[in-house]
Amino acid sequence: MQEISREQGDINLSERRKDYQQDALSVQATELIERDKNAFLHQSLSTPVMNAIAKSDGAYIYDFEGNKYLDCHGNGVHAAGFNNDYVCEKVVEALRDKNTFTSRRYTNTNIVALAEKLIEVTPKELDRVSFCPGGSEAIELAVSLAKSYTGKWKTISFWDSYHGNGFQSASLGGERLFKQGLGPMVPGALHVEFPNYQNNAWGFTDSRRVDNEILRQMEILFEKEGDIACVVGEPISATPNMPTQYFWQQVKDLCDKHGALLIFDEIIEGFGRTGKMFASEHYVTPDVLVLGKSLGGGLMPFAGIVTKEKFNVLETQAIGHYTHEKNGLCGAAGLATIEYIEQHQLVENSRRLGELLMDGFKKLQHTYPIVGMVDGIGLHIGVEILSKQSTQQRGVDEAERIMYRCMERGLAFKLIEKSVITLRPSLVITDKDAQFILDTIEEAVRFVMEEPE
Repeated sequence: MQEISREQGDINLSERRKDYQQDALSVQATELIERDKNAFLHQSLSTPVMNAIAKSDGAYIYDFEGNKYLDCHGNGVHAAGFNNDYVCEKVVEALRDKNTFTSRRYTNTNIVALAEKLIEVTPKELDRVSFCPGGSEAIELAVSLAKSYTGKWKTISFWDSYHGNGFQSASLGGERLFKQGLGPMVPGALHVEFPNYQNNAWGFTDSRRVDNEILRQMEILFEKEGDIACVVGEPISATPNMPTQYFWQQVKDLCDKHGALLIFDEIIEGFGRTGKMFASEHYVTPDVLVLGKSLGGGLMPFAGIVTKEKFNVLETQAIGHYTHEKNGLCGAAGLATIEYIEQHQLVENSRRLGELLMDGFKKLQHTYPIVGMVDGIGLHIGVEILSKQSTQQRGVDEAERIMYRCMERGLAFKLIEKSVITLRPSLVITDKDAQFILDTIEEAVRFVMEEPE
């Protein structure tokens, strides 16, 4: 069997997965997982699944035995919490009013209100909106806009990035997992490294040297390749790695110089995750902001873009011809989510608890040799696990053991890039929840360090 990539997460065919399921799952969960396995197409990161969930509420998911897990993954949809009562009521209200699906050529109050709210809360100058069913389509929409507006057809994006599973979005992505065996992808997709100031290919320790090397490579692509319509990237990577403000300002200047658009993929980071409403507010305003996941309130699959007035020039063309573009139910969910985030100061909660968590993980980094790079901001944090045998190597097995140890104690998260614990809990978590995250991970780290081989 071909080796399974761990770049986007813990694999679902490992021996440790089997051991965890045998020890931790109820008969009911085991039976449902088997039914799932027999019904769904098998693929990496998906079926076969880890566990079966009876319900989800707030920051927590619950299994069939009533055990609860603080979910620090949530696929990024749970900014306002799973099944948020306020969001649910607004969706039920839309159902009662029958203000749900609106076919093309018509509009409705909910979807217009959501569009207006996005224009209000996104950075200045972003004042045109278009919606679609999911993040992959939103990336396609953004790149189609850039190509149509500029008349150019090439893109620059980053290795190790993920932007979705459409042919354009997978071409932009920098991982083999999502395009292997598919033959030719969308042509003109060029890639450079993403800033990583602690683990980079050149051994640089100075952030400016890292930034300038990547910028040098981008400048070469602009000059020698030409025809570049856009640069596409997450302002802060999913790992996460945090670039400097200098880096993104220079990228924006390069785009302006060469007539390209800067597209920020904030499908994960948007709506308060980084301690600001949008991660771009830490850096620069992009030409196109791509949103998704929490935009649907964790209830509805919904995504879209917000862009500038000057790009609103394609009225004789159709680049986003989506059946559910103006779905009133999605509009109700999205608007209610943003209202709840604002009313309950969840952006500030993300900033404050993020600082608490980062301080705690920095202490672990100085206490335990297997805790490597710690990076992130707000409730968007990554903790690298190193090998017990050599701290110059990633601790792939150690990270997986830590993950399942934490699951047994009620903390769920995802691994990325083989051995990085990624923590993206709901923005509704409390101080007590944050301390639970720190305590549980520390106990698991200590357990794995002391565990005999």
